[in-house]
Amino acid sequence: MSTEEKPAAPRSLAEALRARDDASLAALLRSRPDLITPVPTDLTQLATRAGTRASVVRALERLDRFTLQTAEALAVAADPAAYDELLGLLAGDEGDPAVAGALPRALAALREQALVWGGDDRLRLVRTARELLAPSAQHPSPTGLGPTVQEATAGMSPGRIQELLTDVGLPSTHDSVSAVAALGALFTDRTRMAALLADLPEESRQVLSRLVWGPPYGQVTHDPAPHLRRLLDRGLLLPTAPGTVVLPREVALHLRGGRAHRAPEPVPPPVETAATHRPQMVDATAAGQALAALGTVEELLKDWDEGGPAVLRAGGLSVRDLKRTAVALDVPEPVAAFWVELAYAAGLLASDGEADERYAATPAYDEWRELPAAERWARLAEAWLLATRTPGLVGGRDAKDRTLSALGPNLDRSAAPEVRHRVLALLAGLPEGAAPVEDSVLARLRWERPQRREDDLRTRLARWTLSEAELLGVTGRGALSAPGRALIGAPEARHPDEGEPAGPGDKLPVHHRVPHAPASLSPAEQAAASATAARLLAPLLPEPLDHVLLQADLTAVAPGPLERPLADMLGVLADVESKGGATVYRFTPGSVRRALDAGRSAADLHAFLAAHSRTPVPQPLAYLIDDVARRHGQLRVGAASAYVRCDDDAMLSEILADKRAAALGLRRLAPTVLAAQADPAALLEGLRAMGFAPAAESAAGDVLIARADAHRTPPRTAPEPVPDGPPVPDDTLLGAAIRAIRAGDLASTAPRKPAPGDDSPDANGELPRTGPAETLATMQAAVLTGEALWIGYVNAEGAASQRVVAPIRVEGGFVTAYDHTADEVRTYPLHRITGVAELADDGR
Repeated sequence: MSTEEKPAAPRSLAEALRARDDASLAALLRSRPDLITPVPTDLTQLATRAGTRASVVRALERLDRFTLQTAEALAVAADPAAYDELLGLLAGDEGDPAVAGALPRALAALREQALVWGGDDRLRLVRTARELLAPSAQHPSPTGLGPTVQEATAGMSPGRIQELLTDVGLPSTHDSVSAVAALGALFTDRTRMAALLADLPEESRQVLSRLVWGPPYGQVTHDPAPHLRRLLDRGLLLPTAPGTVVLPREVALHLRGGRAHRAPEPVPPPVETAATHRPQMVDATAAGQALAALGTVEELLKDWDEGGPAVLRAGGLSVRDLKRTAVALDVPEPVAAFWVELAYAAGLLASDGEADERYAATPAYDEWRELPAAERWARLAEAWLLATRTPGLVGGRDAKDRTLSALGPNLDRSAAPEVRHRVLALLAGLPEGAAPVEDSVLARLRWERPQRREDDLRTRLARWTLSEAELLGVTGRGALSAPGRALIGAPEARHPDEGEPAGPGDKLPVHHRVPHAPASLSPAEQAAASATAARLLAPLLPEPLDHVLLQADLTAVAPGPLERPLADMLGVLADVESKGGATVYRFTPGSVRRALDAGRSAADLHAFLAAHSRTPVPQPLAYLIDDVARRHGQLRVGAASAYVRCDDDAMLSEILADKRAAALGLRRLAPTVLAAQADPAALLEGLRAMGFAPAAESAAGDVLIARADAHRTPPRTAPEPVPDGPPVPDDTLLGAAIRAIRAGDLASTAPRKPAPGDDSPDANGELPRTGPAETLATMQAAVLTGEALWIGYVNAEGAASQRVVAPIRVEGGFVTAYDHTADEVRTYPLHRITGVAELADDGR
């Protein structure tokens, strides 16, 4: 037997934290970052903060199902409980190898998060967690268990308790406490309890079976039936209120075979495979979707080039504008909302801030368009992955029953980035090319975060993630693509024969293992991951083409993506008729006139088409260009209110005679000039609607070129994601915080030498009090001896603290000392030091 003395068991959570090493404290603060905001002054304050209701609720919500079941079992166990008792509550009398194998991990997670403390022989659940999870009439436990015999008989008369003992064949006792203890001992004795139940009629046992898995409460009349009276007389049912009875916890556990839960879930449900495709096909499909995504975003913002829809007074797009956008993009309205929100999240779209506020592209959009296609996609995919704005909510109602609009307020959901990342990580855990069964993904997420309703936001976020990832090209045919895998920082897929990397889940079956993808990435890591995703996508995208195929039916076919200058010019000269693998453009008089309005001449258009067509320019297209160009600019519209001038007075007479011109308010000023009441823009549109091809002119008589100088907002930044609680601290902050907590704890717990005449050296957290002369003398002496002192200090804001310092120099009313709390040399004004005390020899 070892002669080493075992360390004393901790008496409180603060003592348990005090026994931890720095790595363990860092793990606690990393898993519960709310504890470090602000940094606690010492370990006692850290323990207090870890036991607050808000912090405990947040920690419980982040537990997986089995870890939460472990906490729930501890809440119905004795306080403290031994490890074997906890194992029995989870595995039952017959045992369960899966539960026995998973319990150490679950218990370690609860200990790491400071929800459980104490050794295996004295496990204690934090009091707040016990209050939240323990059964009560107001808050039923997920275990379905009721109160213990002691709790249920708290208001029962001593005489009635003695009658219960007599009815079950136990001798009377001298007090109620021992009587209740004897009754509880009977109910926990498997052999005696089996004999007691065997003596009951079948109807009584059926009543118990209905209550055994919860809820444990039932209703009885003032004159119960005989089979109910048998249960009441033996204490197998105990009254809690008039007409209400409860099944005691000890009785329920016996009937359950010792299990606290009907179905413990120690192993996460597997993500099942719906179909498996060749990885090359998955990547090719995803690349096609990525290319279509880029085209859709460009089409959206091109449609809003001259100023998009107006901003609602409450913010966001109107329902009518969203419908128009959906028609323009040829997609359903929910999908249109997704593309609009994605462009906004990527910083490509914003409101212009003008008096008549409208949405428009930002200057960042022009920079984005100049990037290679793969980098443009990576920018969109990263914005989608990190955004807290949730397009799937568009069209729903908020808490005040107001409609949620695209680009409007109240669309942020802080859980969205975590759920997106987790869904993609689960897909990364499948074999390469495997598409998941959606319900199995949702079941896995519910196991990982069970403190939610079944049809909750996380479930909807997961469904939206699967569909949005497919739209964006992160997945292809439902399976995660190679660029999508790189986007979340997951390692490259392995061949099934290569095995799995070693990790925390190594002892689980392969289909149960948690994917080895980081839970979250730092900004630098995410930027690197996005760059890798772009590098993997680039070879999968087709090279931009510098040509089209002109056809005799006044169409042009682009067999792939076009180079930027060609696409821009063709977008002005022709209208898009259909999209897909090949884009079809149609030439119309209006589209040709649009190119002429932009400053191109007929010769320019002929030369452009001849240079970029792999087929000869069809004669009908050449005739169309010449015909529109011949008539273009014959009429000139300028600002009087507005006027029309034309060298052909017969054409002006034709316009005046046309009934469709009545709304323009035209009158002849001269043989070649008409004046109009309409403004120039309305006059242009009206004449074009009548079949003419007018051109606008300046006050000097020069033709105005209607070049598409797109409307842009002032510089805008992308919307910041709404954080889901305090951010996880980095290693630098953790190290500094732990040093400060340790030093503050030393200052509050270090034993001090008693002052003369003081029989209580420990001040129980009170600041030391000494006079100025004594403070100065003690400081000067400490400089000579190099000893550390315990001081009280009040800063300029009036906040008091206690510190352990080693004085280095005292001069000019200041003391320079090494402050163990801050782990650095600091200077303190002597007049702000409330007092000093020497540390005892064993506190150094």
